[in-house]
Amino acid sequence: MARSIASTTRVDRAALTEFLRPRHRVVLMTTRADGRPQSSPVSAGVDAEGRLVISTYPERAKVRNIRRDPRVSVCVLSDDWNGPWVQVDGTAEVLDLPAALEPLVEYFRSISGEHPDWDEYRTAMVRQGKSLIRVTVTDWGPIATGGFPARLAD
Repeated sequence: MARSIASTTRVDRAALTEFLRPRHRVVLMTTRADGRPQSSPVSAGVDAEGRLVISTYPERAKVRNIRRDPRVSVCVLSDDWNGPWVQVDGTAEVLDLPAALEPLVEYFRSISGEHPDWDEYRTAMVRQGKSLIRVTVTDWGPIATGGFPARLAD
């Protein structure tokens, strides 16, 4: 029986962005005031500038943490549990309404495509008081897959 062998692949920024675009399951890691990590499983998209974008509410811990310390790490996962993943590091900013409104439209498009009623969507975002997190990626590791080390291959 062949075993799945772990792998890592270094990529340039363009290849990283193409890897990120179809993957929307991420874990955003921020830093609490006491220095400990805070993890948030969220949905993310990629905007036209190649930044990760995440819809949120201004009251969330991740937002408070980013406003205090904008350094973040994001683990981007594949839908398949054993699929490839990557950790990226960067600097985050929080956009609040009204500045967040059109970027929230772009966020939706990056994940789900066109909305049947953009006016309705915009109204909902305002009613819910949404914010948007944008992460500018400054560093990244290799794209990795899980599995056994090569020394255990059959």
